[in-house]
Amino acid sequence: MTLHASVDLLEGVDVLPIECIDYLELYSGNAKQTAFYFCKLFGFDIIAYSGLETGNRERASYVLAQGDIRLVISCAYQSDHPIAQFVHKKGDSIRDIAFRVKDLEDTYAKLLANGATPIQPPTEEHDEHGVVKKATVAAFGDTVHTLIEREAYQGIFAPGYIEQFEKGSDTNTGIVAYDHLAVFVENNDEWAEFYDRVFGFKLLNSFSKDDISTERSSLMTKVSQNNNSRIKLPINSPAQGKGRSQISEFMEYNAGPGIGHIAFLTHDIMASIEHMQNNGLRFLYTPQSYYDLLPERVGEIDEPLDKLNDLNVLVDRDDEGYLLQIFCHPVHDRPTLYFELIQRKGSRGFGDGNIRALYEAMEREQAKRGNL
Repeated sequence: MTLHASVDLLEGVDVLPIECIDYLELYSGNAKQTAFYFCKLFGFDIIAYSGLETGNRERASYVLAQGDIRLVISCAYQSDHPIAQFVHKKGDSIRDIAFRVKDLEDTYAKLLANGATPIQPPTEEHDEHGVVKKATVAAFGDTVHTLIEREAYQGIFAPGYIEQFEKGSDTNTGIVAYDHLAVFVENNDEWAEFYDRVFGFKLLNSFSKDDISTERSSLMTKVSQNNNSRIKLPINSPAQGKGRSQISEFMEYNAGPGIGHIAFLTHDIMASIEHMQNNGLRFLYTPQSYYDLLPERVGEIDEPLDKLNDLNVLVDRDDEGYLLQIFCHPVHDRPTLYFELIQRKGSRGFGDGNIRALYEAMEREQAKRGNL
């Protein structure tokens, strides 16, 4: 069910000029292997590197790219480094959701005035390609937001990195941008209010436990987005049910809140799925009964039903059009981070009509792990 934002949320802080997600940074126990994994399965290319060979004695970082997506994979060289401690606690997990801004000092000052907790004040990094300005504030759990201004920088990524191109797979998998990031927390009201008050995000959708439930579990969601709609954060929290929800399972194995799934936008989801399956990625199964009811539920669509069935693609329609989506299995041994592919054909929603089918699929996997 889609609800309009409340008056209180719409009358939040002045709009901040936060442009987009500049990059995500994933902390890992072995950045080289993890980067290879993402390149092989998802078709990323490595475009930049920082490590011992560049004079970085503390950490290795690989910058992966495809379309407008930038994903940084980092690990520590020493066991007492904060990255190593983070990974020991949470496993491989997203640490940083970096936001691109045009005026770092002004944005940082406004965030602090709105109640943000500072982690790193504004700094400048220089090399022969120009200057990058950065600052960092706290978010949910152990996650942070780096604010990055790169208007005066012409290099491949940032000072301290060298250009290093390694093609990930023989075929581009067709993902082009971050569509949305699903946040898993204890209290979604608290964090929807945080993004409204601190960042000026607005409430786009809201789902109650009655909207998102199965026979065994339920959850609640509020979708926050920035002013230009390029950053969307569905903020999820568990609701009381007979069993343990995927949110509760995530927070147990992630040792607290974090990014539960990352949705990649594609313009041809079936081609993307086929490429990724050929690369070895496994997607969640959807039963035949879902497709038996699909024509009645979504009406006429461009894609052949039998192929959607074969590939386990979910479809949902709203007043503006329809979307196609699919979810993969968690990409780590801990049942935490997983990925979604989404293709939008007019719809700006999040697959409201697929929620029950999705969470039943999740519960089948939870049951296999003994976590339901």
